[in-house]
Amino acid sequence: MVLVACRCHGPGSTPPPSLLQRQLLHKQPTSSHRRRRRHLLTPASMADEDVAPRTASAYLDPSYWDERFGKEEHYEWFKDFSHFRHLLAPLISPSTSVLEVGCGNSRLGEELLREGVAGGITCVDLSPVAVQRMRDRLAEQGTEGVEVVVADMLDLPFERESFDLVVEKGTMDVLFVDSGDPWNPNPDTVDNVMKMLEGIHKVLKPEGIFVSITFGQPHFRRRFFEAPEFTWSVEWSTFGDGFHYFFYILKKGKRSLDSIADQHTQPTTPSINMFHEELESEDYIFRTNVDEL
Repeated sequence: MVLVACRCHGPGSTPPPSLLQRQLLHKQPTSSHRRRRRHLLTPASMADEDVAPRTASAYLDPSYWDERFGKEEHYEWFKDFSHFRHLLAPLISPSTSVLEVGCGNSRLGEELLREGVAGGITCVDLSPVAVQRMRDRLAEQGTEGVEVVVADMLDLPFERESFDLVVEKGTMDVLFVDSGDPWNPNPDTVDNVMKMLEGIHKVLKPEGIFVSITFGQPHFRRRFFEAPEFTWSVEWSTFGDGFHYFFYILKKGKRSLDSIADQHTQPTTPSINMFHEELESEDYIFRTNVDEL
């Protein structure tokens, strides 16, 4: 196993293209990379490679997702439930009502049902193809207790204070694929991220919890999570072997004066260690501001 060390750039600097960005710009991997990938890929992962877009901006196109979900049976962005169960399970109980934002073809809703959640699980996605296929899968399994709805994460169609827990896993990361400088995202990105967070804050119950599972490091996410209009506290953990995913827990109504005072503190530039195998995953396209590998 090869360990790769890299360092994020600080604010105001322009990072060189990452390895993945260079491959996307050239649209085709090198011949040696193709040979190595062909040796490592299983039939299931070959299917995943077939649906991966040529450029990151395609993730912002709803038609891309409809086409992808028409072909792909299942894909778990940022690992499946077993990898972060130790972090999520303490936040739920049988009476918890759950909203999963951007469910795609994930099986997280079913995993939460098996975990004992009986307060209602609602999964939403913008793609009607994804929603119908999940409905069909649940019906074939005879699974009850999970409702699947076509909905835009920027305009959630639910009443105020409807859910005890809202979960997003990689969904917010899509909004950042065309954000420009990660230290100073373009206005459209900022507007869309804030719309998403405002909607989630609205539908959470007074002491509800928002969980965000993401590649977004705290020095990029805190400016959004700690915006003055939100009343939630912000804490985070990481999971993953060598290559860390971030697990944010935002508790509505629990914001402290200390967090308000700290929101303008400029965080230090982090170092990130990654295993080479993880860099070949499609998840890596959402890692922002990574230096030359």
